[in-house]
Amino acid sequence: MQEPRIIQGGMGVGVSTHLLAGAVSRLGQLGVVSGTVLDQVFVRRLQLGDPTGVVRQALAAFPDQDMAERALAEYYSPGGLPPGSPFRRTPPLTLGPDHQRVELVLLAAFVEIWLAKHGHHGVVGLNLLEKVQLPTLPSLYGAMLAGVDYVLMGAGIPREIPGALDRLAAYEPAVLRIAADGLASGEELTFRFDPREYLTLPSPLVRPKFLPVVSSATLAANLARKSSGRVDGFVVEHYTAGGHNAPPRGGIKLDPLGQPIYGPRDEANLAGLRALGLPFWLGGSYGSPERLAEALAGGAQGIQVGTLFAFCRESGFTDEIKRAVLALVRRGTVTVWTSARFSPTGFPFKVIRMEGSLSEDAVFTARPRLCDLGYLRTPFKKPEGGFGFRCPAEPEQSYVAKGGLPEDTRGRRCLCNNLLAAIGLGQLQSGGYVEPELITSGDDLTGVKQLLDSCPGREMYDAADVLRYLLSTPASPGKTSA
Repeated sequence: MQEPRIIQGGMGVGVSTHLLAGAVSRLGQLGVVSGTVLDQVFVRRLQLGDPTGVVRQALAAFPDQDMAERALAEYYSPGGLPPGSPFRRTPPLTLGPDHQRVELVLLAAFVEIWLAKHGHHGVVGLNLLEKVQLPTLPSLYGAMLAGVDYVLMGAGIPREIPGALDRLAAYEPAVLRIAADGLASGEELTFRFDPREYLTLPSPLVRPKFLPVVSSATLAANLARKSSGRVDGFVVEHYTAGGHNAPPRGGIKLDPLGQPIYGPRDEANLAGLRALGLPFWLGGSYGSPERLAEALAGGAQGIQVGTLFAFCRESGFTDEIKRAVLALVRRGTVTVWTSARFSPTGFPFKVIRMEGSLSEDAVFTARPRLCDLGYLRTPFKKPEGGFGFRCPAEPEQSYVAKGGLPEDTRGRRCLCNNLLAAIGLGQLQSGGYVEPELITSGDDLTGVKQLLDSCPGREMYDAADVLRYLLSTPASPGKTSA
């Protein structure tokens, strides 16, 4: 398999959909589906009536039709929900066995990858977050059943994933250690997934390639040496990339706007990456022909690009959000803010400052504080035994009652609900409160402006325009950096 030159970033919740990943894959590059909170995207599409029929089309291809029919019976609403109705909630995943809930995760990953791969022979990847651990193993298995070609994972150190891919491909149980607060020295908390409890096929599955998303050559070397199985390459993200960023090396210091300050130690060591002998792609402000040439000259296989694709026609952001952001780009008034406090994960997180979105302090203050989806909850050991879950974005009183520190809740904002709102799947909460959207983006929107300028008379550009632009002849020779 020839390695791609361009990796389309797996962005947000439902921003990198099967439509976007499939469009990129058809054109010979690596299209990537975002696997974050994908089960909620799946069940909410069904509740809206699956108006295009594609979810049901993919479910009809699933190898266990009884499982597919259970999901349809539970969540499919022909014609969609009545106006003013909230989405039906699914219970958060837990550490214990919950067969029906795990089935939804598995089906959601299968559906999205199957749709992204349908009708062509290109390669497709699945992007997951290390910080969202409980859905990981069933998500991997569902994606592998659909023939996923690559798995990408960041926001942590995913040493156990390569071995899990090996075991799942052979229909063997896989175990993932779960990060938890309050564990004694040597104590472990694990999530076990046995694919044989769900379904198996007559022959082994193809093990996808694994590309960890890292911020440094040091971390890449650590993963290459200490992972539980084969690592096939790396995506090396600069701190200007959208979504979650690695914290600055040496600790977080803030600028006057409350943004983390990065320095020379946070730049990728290309010589160290080349020495590993594995392919790598550079991401974060590499979305131009010139920066692609620079990456290739520095020894990279290519680049990962997110922001240019995030606002193209095929992305999952609502058309209203895309039009609003593109209007700001045209006027040169778009502002991207990196918050050190925003995300419950504790990682810096990038958002576009936009009126009416959760990035605005007034909107955040007016939002009833709640955690009803719980993907970023952290398990903690209870003093009396057993485990509970808490999230710094839940109500402070509840978080503190579970043993959390009040200061950990300051400035933390809900990602699960508000990223779903940005793709048109926001929840109608009690009292008629509609969840506001949250828009993440990389720092550099220069390429977005150039794409808009190259498409006169068109309201929006598409994925093919992005690839045509990136693979065009650079305006000036690339420069090699060491």
